[in-house]
Amino acid sequence: MTTEPDTTEEAEPETPVAPEEAAQDAADGSSTDPAETAETTENAESAESTQATQLSEAEAELAAQRELRERIERRKAEKQGPIAAGTKLSGTAADLLAAVRAVESGEKPPPVIARTQTPSSRPSPSPSPSREPSAAPSSPTAVPRPQPMPVSGDTSPVLAPEAVEAVRGVLTEGGAPDTLAPQVVAALGEGADGQLRADPWQLLRVAGVRTEQADGFARALLGAECDPQDERRGRAVTVWLLEQAALAGHTVLDVSALTAALAQRGVPDPDTAVQSTIAEGEALEFQDAIEEPGGAARQQDTPDGEEAEDEAEERPVRVLVGLERYALAEDSLADGLARIVNSLPKEAAEDWESAAGASGSGSAAELIRTVGAHGLVLHTGGDTARVEPAALVAAARSLGLRVCAAAHTPDGRRRFAALLKSDPASDTETDTDSVVTVAGLLAGAEGPGRDADGAFGLDLLVVLDAPQLDVENAAMLVESLPDGARLVLSGDPAVLWSAGPGRVFADLLAARACPQVVSGTPDPGPIGELVSGVSVGELTQVEAPGKEVVIVPVRDAGEAVHRTVQLVADSVPRALGVPTEQTQVITPGHGGAAGTRALNTALKERLNPGPGRFGGFDPGDRIAYSPAPGRTVPGQVVKADAEGLHLECGGASVVVPKERVEQTVRHGWALTAHQAVGLHWPAAVVVLPGDAAPSLTRPWVYTAFGRAERHLSVVHGVDQALARAVAEVPAKARTTRLPGLFRAQVPASG
Repeated sequence: MTTEPDTTEEAEPETPVAPEEAAQDAADGSSTDPAETAETTENAESAESTQATQLSEAEAELAAQRELRERIERRKAEKQGPIAAGTKLSGTAADLLAAVRAVESGEKPPPVIARTQTPSSRPSPSPSPSREPSAAPSSPTAVPRPQPMPVSGDTSPVLAPEAVEAVRGVLTEGGAPDTLAPQVVAALGEGADGQLRADPWQLLRVAGVRTEQADGFARALLGAECDPQDERRGRAVTVWLLEQAALAGHTVLDVSALTAALAQRGVPDPDTAVQSTIAEGEALEFQDAIEEPGGAARQQDTPDGEEAEDEAEERPVRVLVGLERYALAEDSLADGLARIVNSLPKEAAEDWESAAGASGSGSAAELIRTVGAHGLVLHTGGDTARVEPAALVAAARSLGLRVCAAAHTPDGRRRFAALLKSDPASDTETDTDSVVTVAGLLAGAEGPGRDADGAFGLDLLVVLDAPQLDVENAAMLVESLPDGARLVLSGDPAVLWSAGPGRVFADLLAARACPQVVSGTPDPGPIGELVSGVSVGELTQVEAPGKEVVIVPVRDAGEAVHRTVQLVADSVPRALGVPTEQTQVITPGHGGAAGTRALNTALKERLNPGPGRFGGFDPGDRIAYSPAPGRTVPGQVVKADAEGLHLECGGASVVVPKERVEQTVRHGWALTAHQAVGLHWPAAVVVLPGDAAPSLTRPWVYTAFGRAERHLSVVHGVDQALARAVAEVPAKARTTRLPGLFRAQVPASG
């Protein structure tokens, strides 16, 4: 590890800058307490990237999410008849079931807990009848799976002009910017103007609107009738807080954290506000059993089912509150994973054993053997460990199975396809069809087709970059797998989690209810040694004879920007032969004196100066394009015309309409670590200005450092905060229900 000389003293850390983007910076983590989540994300509401969540270009993904929710609603309707789980309920449990069914039928339920989640309160599923992947479903109650959605051009929702104009009038009357009208119509749907008049606090449904702004709007519309104790305000603020929590990765909040946040926002009776929100069906309440050390094992070893149930009822629980969409997604995901585990067909074990032997020894062979015996397998390892899923794909193909591998980014897809092509037996055309992105697979734009039931035509799906799966995308993937298919979730558990709600991969690892294969393939070289140490909380000095790792001390943010531009434009290309366009700058946030905005401004001025005639962009600018929340695609500006901004992103041409440019396109010489997840460059310059110290965590450092393949420069201005973050600051907590749901369905680890 090389340190560039610096004769000046380190400057004192500057004042921390609040995160600028809720969907990303909150996911990077600035608070471990769910009660603080809304405060963090409230500061982020006004950023332009959060506005992009209202009018996404990826309508196919949104349509698939709607299809998922509709499908789960059909499943719930099918369960309304007599079922074993309901006929034996009594007392509180019966009240809970009645409340759920009242919500499902459109009635107003009593304010009771909507569902109880304990390991003994949910019946163990019987194994699903297996079938050949292409056969019709064997069960008459099989749930239809989502159909592929076309993706072409800009697919933003088409809004009725008259609806937008009507809302514009209401906004003007209430003193709110009329430019919010399209977002209001998109958020509230038909009759949005009437909804706003009836409940002005519904303005909080629009991203970027804060509680004090909605209060001012309500006072202007309601006049003397506006009352802080209004139930409508309490419900709207409750839903808003849950939405802010979702932006920070939570699928639910502990009720105590939620009521504390409501009190901070001037809701006089937080408990009543929460219960009113639940009674109106705008949120759901859950009891989540608190696992005691060894509790799961004791329950599993109990021979008498009734005694186990009595024991579970006595165990402590926590009360959680969440939005229905994420509750349905977690329920659907747990159900789908249980189906995959239980519907595995019986196959000749010697076939898989033979394929494992052909791959050699080590963790690749172990992965192949484990997948041969189980429907769901978790595989953990760094970037180099992808050779093991590649060996699995080759082995499954040799057995005549239909296989698909899905990566988080086009860059990940390209790199994995290259691994497969290195196999002498590889079929180039097959590789192109069987290596996809998760987004492309779900949208139907990539990968295998679907059968008449809407299921993928697959026998094995390998999901790479599994930590980037949020709960909704994971649920859609699992629901789209046919009975009898196998699923492998593979990824590096040390990287930052998904930008969307949930922590699916970490939750399943924690549940320990399915086999886990730990890679034995280390990341090579000085950079690999450095990031391997970071993953276990150690920031070690590494030998870097070829200047693979260089530390550049700086005193303040201004010097950090200057040295970063110098490294990208001159030092790295001259000393290491890595072109400027193959060097990526990574920094903790968008704001601040050395955030992405400041760095991109300086880098553009040096590398591609121009007037920025089209929304601040010129041909040749490096950009980061966000076609949907949580997804970043690097690219370059080609030109601009009446159609919009023309981009080249990973070999694909993209045209972004003029009105969408500000919301979806940023300059891309500098990115945040969360934008960079799933991507790699020959060289990376990680910038750590003094004001970034409070936001650093071990996963952030691991992710940022791990983006470099050949060279890593660290522009270091945080003094001891870097080592402290690596040693003492783990991933930020996210509150979810998936571990308990999955353990209840699949209690025994394979």
